[in-house]
Amino acid sequence: MTDEDPFKGWYQQQQPPAGNPADETRDMTIASPMPAPGGGAGTGGPGVAGPGVNSPGNGGQGYGGQGYGGPGGGTPQGGAWPAQPPATSSPGGPGGYSYGTQYGTTPVKGGRRWRFWGQPGRRGRRIALIIGIVVLLLIASVAGTYFWVDGKLHKTVTLPAFTGTSAGTNWLIAGSDQRTGISRAERAKLHLGSTGADASDSLMLLHMGGPKPVLVSIPRDSYVPIPGHGYNKINAALAFGGPKLLVQTVESVTGLRIDHYMSIGFVGLAGVVNSVGGVRICVTTAIPPDSYSGFKGMKAGCHNLSGSQAIAFVRDRHSFATSDLQRIEDQRAFLKALLSKATSPGVYLNPFTALPFASTAAGSIAVDKGSSLYDLIQAAMALKNPETGTVPIANAALPTSAGEAVQWDRAKALALFAALKDNKPVPKGLLTGTKVGS
Repeated sequence: MTDEDPFKGWYQQQQPPAGNPADETRDMTIASPMPAPGGGAGTGGPGVAGPGVNSPGNGGQGYGGQGYGGPGGGTPQGGAWPAQPPATSSPGGPGGYSYGTQYGTTPVKGGRRWRFWGQPGRRGRRIALIIGIVVLLLIASVAGTYFWVDGKLHKTVTLPAFTGTSAGTNWLIAGSDQRTGISRAERAKLHLGSTGADASDSLMLLHMGGPKPVLVSIPRDSYVPIPGHGYNKINAALAFGGPKLLVQTVESVTGLRIDHYMSIGFVGLAGVVNSVGGVRICVTTAIPPDSYSGFKGMKAGCHNLSGSQAIAFVRDRHSFATSDLQRIEDQRAFLKALLSKATSPGVYLNPFTALPFASTAAGSIAVDKGSSLYDLIQAAMALKNPETGTVPIANAALPTSAGEAVQWDRAKALALFAALKDNKPVPKGLLTGTKVGS
């Protein structure tokens, strides 16, 4: 064995280069912890040059700048650092530590300390966490509101069985002139009179699934067969057997399956209109007043109707030569205007307007037991811009045992409903659109 201590270089100070007497007493035990060979330039002070390891590439700048280990290659000398396993990351690089010695002082930290809330990227994670919580709260709020509004719907109508085939989705929308439950003061305000037949004052068929939604008005005086009651005006079906018989009657004369039913009364409609701040209606010619409905008349131009004004407008038929045929056109135009207002950003993005509207509308309508709020939303979107018209008519003043009635043009009516039944475009000339107050 040799007297030479093989680990002498670990704890004894190496001889400083000539001309540097200030480093003669430097204590290597505090100069630096044991480094791995090689490494990038760090942020520490100048290290003490040491002999290189006899391996290419293991020299270079060591820990903290000019660190231990000189240029690679050459013959190993006494006290040289033994070769170390490669570092998993580059000390002194970004985010790490650089163990340099600055003229015999304690090691100098060259990177940022990673702490739980202070490490790079942690602030972004906190922001992402906060955003995630806000999004979850919004989703929970929207879901809660949806089920709250859905629970307010009056799902009381049972639809009859239908044995035929019919494509698409069909809604039967009825406006009832029922006065039951309306106070005397409300009847006087809305000019409803003291009695009502509890019949369907307005009847529309909405078809979805074809190239474009189609909204067809069915005149209330349409002379049709009512199952179990012979021929009569179609609005009598509601009085004879309620919504179920009315749906059955429409299905029998159109051949279409009615998938959903919706009905709203006078007071409910007025409340819905007021909840959205009124409905804008534009007319090209002036409309004279009508003492029967309480309609005050309307000048040419655009008008914002309140709830009571809207009721008078959709009930007015005495101001027109075509009577009820013009009234149903005004009703279509009003329904479209109402749904356009209700689905506008100014309403649905404003919780102070959207929630009262949703609550009032849901509490004012009766639907079939299979309908949901989602179904109503789909119908509302379809009603914003549908193709519109009235069932083709052959005679608007047909004498019958039930009084003067409306006779359909059977051939054209069947062609219209056949197109809807197959989700095909409506043949030209069958629907003439909607003109307000003409």
